[in-house]
Amino acid sequence: MQIKAVLFDLGDTLIRTAEIPEIYRRIGENFGVKLSVDEIREAHKDVGESDAIEGMITSGQEFWVRWNSEVLSRAGIQENRAFLARKIDELWWKYADLEVFPDVVDTLTQLRAKGVKTGVITNGLKRDYEQILGKVRLTDKFDIVVGIDTCNKAKPDSEIFLHAVNMLDVRPEQAIFIGDSFKYDYEGARNAGLKPLLIDREGKASESVETIRNLTEVLLLV
Repeated sequence: MQIKAVLFDLGDTLIRTAEIPEIYRRIGENFGVKLSVDEIREAHKDVGESDAIEGMITSGQEFWVRWNSEVLSRAGIQENRAFLARKIDELWWKYADLEVFPDVVDTLTQLRAKGVKTGVITNGLKRDYEQILGKVRLTDKFDIVVGIDTCNKAKPDSEIFLHAVNMLDVRPEQAIFIGDSFKYDYEGARNAGLKPLLIDREGKASESVETIRNLTEVLLLV
């Protein structure tokens, strides 16, 4: 089957960032609030990825404002907590040290040269992924970007993958999906009928799945 599209996860597949507690610390410092990285890490760990996804589906961006407020409360911050919670949401990507992995631009350029369609499927919201792609200058590198608020679904739900391939006018079996999460990316894509690849840059994957160490390896499959 000829591959006509390659789609990617966003975080830890195409881009990397500073650690979450450090971003909190930086934004707090900007407003004269001292936040302990260790306390923020402890306060933040209670939210699971599935809880965050459900919160974004039901409440959109306001979920993160409420969650930031809860994290600050657990870290002992009460004064001006609502203000700071909103500022953390607004300024997150400014302080996140967004960085594109070195293999991204060359891979996307060569895929385009081969006539292969490209896209992103992310468990993020439009306001966030538009900021991310704009800051790292990847906005014009993709034919489509699909997030949680595109169809009110999230990985690993098959519907978000199928929504993306329908937008590209290709069949699931004509598309490759690359991501760093076995559950959300690999299994999600496989269950939707796409060819999944797990990006495992450090060779640490324990699952018996098809992996690549570098994004450029996908060029051998198209």
